[in-house]
Amino acid sequence: MTGSACMVFDPELTQYNFGPTHPLNPVRVDLTVRLAEALGVLGDGRLPIAPAPVADEQLIATVHTKDYIAAVGACNSPADRDLSHGLGTEDNPTFADMHRASAHVVGASVEAARQVLSGDVVHAANIAGGLHHAMPDRASGFCVYNDVAVAIRWLLDQGVGRIAYVDVDVHHGDGVQAVFYDDPRVLTISLHESPMTLFPGTGMPTESGGPDAQGSAVNVALPPGTSDAGWLRAFHAVVPPLVREFAPDVLVTQHGCDSHSEDPLAHLQLSVDGQRASYLALHELAHEVCDGRWVVTGGGGYALVDVVPRAWTHLLAAVSDRPLDPRTPIPEVWQAHVRSLIGRSGPATMTDDRPTDYRDWSDGYDPGSALDRAVLATRTEVFPLNGLDPMP
Repeated sequence: MTGSACMVFDPELTQYNFGPTHPLNPVRVDLTVRLAEALGVLGDGRLPIAPAPVADEQLIATVHTKDYIAAVGACNSPADRDLSHGLGTEDNPTFADMHRASAHVVGASVEAARQVLSGDVVHAANIAGGLHHAMPDRASGFCVYNDVAVAIRWLLDQGVGRIAYVDVDVHHGDGVQAVFYDDPRVLTISLHESPMTLFPGTGMPTESGGPDAQGSAVNVALPPGTSDAGWLRAFHAVVPPLVREFAPDVLVTQHGCDSHSEDPLAHLQLSVDGQRASYLALHELAHEVCDGRWVVTGGGGYALVDVVPRAWTHLLAAVSDRPLDPRTPIPEVWQAHVRSLIGRSGPATMTDDRPTDYRDWSDGYDPGSALDRAVLATRTEVFPLNGLDPMP
């Protein structure tokens, strides 16, 4: 496949399915694809779709232990349990063909990385991916295999020298951080709600890298209630200067949209407009620092109809280099499908009609602001380790 960008996808990716009452319902992926198609983001002349392979066990074992992979393979029905590996819990119930469904997500993210590294495309996305909580030996936080970590490991194994990973999910990207905590080739940056108020309870600024990689793990722990202006202030105060200084060969990003004000599982107050602004900023940063090489994944997001499809359609439009006007109306064909599913229409347009202005960090530090104190804690911890000044 040739072109500037692609989405890696297979409808079977929606078989990663914990059941109808679980928050991580794959209908969000289906609705995103349908909305992106209805708006012309996907398809001929726009963002093409590349096939998504299923990862083999050897590839998965570059991050996960063989015992854990065997445990996942042994769980094939909701009755199966292996609590020592986090399987069969409320967060991570088991289901038929769980290994294959999880391996398919891994294969899609690695294929996105392969597409970018080969030069077939500049940007590649797997919106079904971004399962950033899975640890090498256990499931965690709705995540069985850590597709993002496997994709990053695959890039390193292909000879990529430096990779920057930016995670904007409302939850700390703990699994990816854990895998690369002592690897100076990988810079992990996570902006998330404070671990004092949200799962997984990690991601403080003091978590800044292992002995051989000090300053390579970056955590911005945001106060509950942070909205667009504060979130974008924090993002721009931390992410661009560190990524520029690190000078990665590839940018890998995770785009959980559970930071939205309507998400039922967290307490940040972003809008679709603020999330869209972050996608455009990361797109621009990829072109600035690594010749556009950008591997994109989805992540969390539990407002299944009103938020996720709009946010990720904006994301795919950014990947395609053709951002959507936020005022774009949502087509009737998509609304009719939503009514058939849930008995009501979805949002009318692609915007929440919220401004995305923010005060730049260079305008000064406010010690009375909880947001500014959180940002300064991160900058104080990691900026000197990366040769940067923590103060404005």
